[in-house]
Amino acid sequence: MNYTIGMETFSEEKLLERFKAYLLDKETALATLKKYLADVKKFLVFCLGREITKEVLVNYKEWLVQKYAINSVNSMIASLNQFLNCLCLTNLRIKSVKCQKQMFLKNEKSLNRKEYHKLLNTAKIQKKARIQMIMETIAETGIRISELSFFTVNQVKKGKIEVRNKGKYRVILLTKKLKMKLLYYIQKYKIESGIIFCTKTGKAIDRSNVWREMKKLEEKANVLREKIFPHNLRHLFARIFYQETKNLVILAEILGHSNLETTRIYTMETIEKYQRLLEKIGVILEQ
Repeated sequence: MNYTIGMETFSEEKLLERFKAYLLDKETALATLKKYLADVKKFLVFCLGREITKEVLVNYKEWLVQKYAINSVNSMIASLNQFLNCLCLTNLRIKSVKCQKQMFLKNEKSLNRKEYHKLLNTAKIQKKARIQMIMETIAETGIRISELSFFTVNQVKKGKIEVRNKGKYRVILLTKKLKMKLLYYIQKYKIESGIIFCTKTGKAIDRSNVWREMKKLEEKANVLREKIFPHNLRHLFARIFYQETKNLVILAEILGHSNLETTRIYTMETIEKYQRLLEKIGVILEQ
């Protein structure tokens, strides 16, 4: 299928190759790159070779709204706007769908401290020291999975992890307890240098590795499968930190966020807590 862009015609393959090169040049993370390409491919299928015009884009947006949840729609629109930037068609960019700001964390996905400890204890009983240590490291620092690759023997000994990624630099501080546990782990498993958490081939462990190992704890830990995923440990850290400090600015710094609105998402409470507060302050007369 061919597509008309201005005065030129491109095949779907060529457009996707061009977009991929654009994203690589911007040093886009691999997972994000794959998502952008998949989203744009969906748009090209919708186009069916038609010229990319504002009308086609608006029709596509309306089609998405009818088919997907609003958050998914806005995510796909963001991908599409990056594609339009790549093609120098910024004048055709479309607006995201406006929606009420989300106040509550979905209960079925909220991991609490008790459930987190169940996962740790299960890993300990099953002698899965690596996944136990990884979970503790994420929950104690609030790091992203991708930042595990910066946890080296030398950095841990210093008590702080320096992260340099995509031209950005930040420092992850280790608590005394976490530092001691990491040093014990390093000594026990005779890790002399380099990255601490590696695969058998010596590569840094990635999201899929951690996700797979965590899911194996589900049955024995008696924690809902929907709650067991690496990023939930980062959410858990953020909620606990905010409950203790009520300092959103410092939390944003620790999480490596440049936008406070992103940090607010991590501090959302479950709907039950708000329900209890509403019941407590109720002003309805007793019958």
